[in-house]
Amino acid sequence: MSAADRARDALERLVSASATERLLISTAALVISIVLGALLVLVAGRMTTCAPTDAVYYFGTGFCYDPVTVFDRLFLGALGEPFRGNWSPNGQFAVTLRETTLLLFTGLSVALAFRAGIFNIGTQGQMVVGALATGIGVLWASSLVSGVVGTVLLLPFGVLVGAVFGGLYGAIPGLLKAYADANEVITTIMLNFIATGVTLYLVSGAFKDPNSAANQTVPLPEYARFPSIAFGARQDFSLVALAFGLVAIGALYYVLEHTAFGYDVRTSGIQPRAAEYGGVDSARTIVTSLTLSGALGGVAGAMYVMMVLGTFQTGLPAYGFDGITVSILAGNNPIGVGIAALLFGILKSGTTVVQFATDVPPQLVGVLRGLIILFVAMPEFFRLLGGRFVGGREPRAVATDGGRSESEGGDADE
Repeated sequence: MSAADRARDALERLVSASATERLLISTAALVISIVLGALLVLVAGRMTTCAPTDAVYYFGTGFCYDPVTVFDRLFLGALGEPFRGNWSPNGQFAVTLRETTLLLFTGLSVALAFRAGIFNIGTQGQMVVGALATGIGVLWASSLVSGVVGTVLLLPFGVLVGAVFGGLYGAIPGLLKAYADANEVITTIMLNFIATGVTLYLVSGAFKDPNSAANQTVPLPEYARFPSIAFGARQDFSLVALAFGLVAIGALYYVLEHTAFGYDVRTSGIQPRAAEYGGVDSARTIVTSLTLSGALGGVAGAMYVMMVLGTFQTGLPAYGFDGITVSILAGNNPIGVGIAALLFGILKSGTTVVQFATDVPPQLVGVLRGLIILFVAMPEFFRLLGGRFVGGREPRAVATDGGRSESEGGDADE
């Protein structure tokens, strides 16, 4: 057997790996990344000078940085020291859950588009548009209601506004791809810049808070924000927002796995030409997929405004781009997005803890985080990429009416 045949066989095994095997592969990759990261910390520690009393000794050799402390801060520090008696849900644990909640929506946004075979690199722009629309819309609506009733009405209203405007912005590259054959990678990237520029213009002018030097909208009243339940009021996290995210995971999983539209999305992502031959309206699927993908990105923007800042402010963090990594880590599976978002949230939160609790340079901490993400994501990335070449994930049958195939059970007319 030639080297090419062996490589193809290995790729086929990776593509057809079961969920348990993929979990074991990801776990092994995580362990390897931690081992390599520990070696990097030790090497960096040998290249740095420090007092002998500040050094840690392994194998009779002194090192200025202790890898055990670094990874303890990176993971357990992000969880708020769960094995200590004075653990509290406030503090860093709340930060981790906040990051996880936002990454849930951006990860789902990217995953939905990827499942349809569409590379949506524009979740960041869709998040920005949804955030601005939420900041303006909820501020206007808050003048009509107040108190507990206002909270009950404004929370779903704000999420809906973010979803609608994010979805409309996501529909633009969908229409361009479906009817003008425009490359969605280019259009979505360009629309990110447009969203950033236009929102900056609007927030620095017509919608600017006159009482703030920053480019931001007028802050929302407290009753128009997600309530802090079981967490401190200043933690910028709400269990209600996390519950929205968990519902979104379940809803998207059901749509993709148990509806006619989900079948269209999956077959289009695996075999576009065969899907069209089987009756799937590819143009409609593209536009709908990118619209729903944009809507999820817009909801992430709504969450950022109503849970974290309480206003729209230019310069939103790059949660949309982080969502690409989360989606790849999850294999574009909605359930996996929840796990991947938690891991990524821990790494982002733990990075801050390491920087404050140790003398390790922030650049080295960034390398460690990137190393972990790279090792965990690469097996899944190659599996997804290989699925396009080895045919390990062929659909069992092609639907003839854009809906369910016979092999999925039931008559199409039922």
